[in-house]
Amino acid sequence: MASSLGILEIDGFKLRYTIEGVGQPALVIGSAIYYPRTFSHNLRNHLQLIFIDHRGFAPSTVTDTKKFELDVLLDDIEAMRQHLNLKDFIVIGHSGHGYMALEYAKKYPQHVSHVVIIATGPDQSEASHRAAAQYFEDTVSPEQKAFLEKDLQQLHVDIESDPSHRFVHFCVRLGAKSWYDYTYNARKLWDGVTVNNAMFDYVWGTVFANLDITKGLENFNKPVLLALGHFDFLVAPFFTWNPIRSKFKNLTIRLFGKSGHTPQLEEPEPFDAELLRWLSAHSHERNS
Repeated sequence: MASSLGILEIDGFKLRYTIEGVGQPALVIGSAIYYPRTFSHNLRNHLQLIFIDHRGFAPSTVTDTKKFELDVLLDDIEAMRQHLNLKDFIVIGHSGHGYMALEYAKKYPQHVSHVVIIATGPDQSEASHRAAAQYFEDTVSPEQKAFLEKDLQQLHVDIESDPSHRFVHFCVRLGAKSWYDYTYNARKLWDGVTVNNAMFDYVWGTVFANLDITKGLENFNKPVLLALGHFDFLVAPFFTWNPIRSKFKNLTIRLFGKSGHTPQLEEPEPFDAELLRWLSAHSHERNS
């Protein structure tokens, strides 16, 4: 299937985008290199997937945290939307990018039809981190715990030998918390991906840690799909969404029973079916 590539330069950051597929446009926030590898080819027969970088994936040595405030990142997404002339589009965010997707749709709702959040916790509080750790401790086998311990020992070596890819090493070596098949090696997904560690340290460690996603939901009507992996130990477990789910006016939660942190890759057929079924069921709510 034909694809289109491009770069939009904003404030010195060269943000790449990759467009693949046919159908209603779906803007996937994150890396234009990593994320195309996680969604199925079948989905490209139903949706035009537009994968965009944010500043954390743009080649840069910038460390000024003012360049990575959430509003700045959301404005970049809007600039990309304008550049690509997108209207009536779905916005998709996986993991921490789920926060970006939701907050973008709150700030710029005019052309957003649906919001899809994948493998995202309700917050990044210390309580949620503790809940994720306890869920892992209570759920997995001794073999899986031993596998994680071995990988964590190697993580220190990886970072010492290649500190510029610290975030990537961290993601790969936490595979036993990330994947239903805990032996899966995700390193190939990261081939060629550039990471600005300063951005990830600040946004994931400070911005998201202080973010309350329930703010503004009283005025937010877009349909939201929350796709979660039953065996995702990287973020707070699925049941921690229960206290805030009623804050959403139009929320659908789907739990994937043989997935960890990336259900679109781990269970592509059920994920695609659920996503397309949900989009069809909520098609009349576009731009409401």
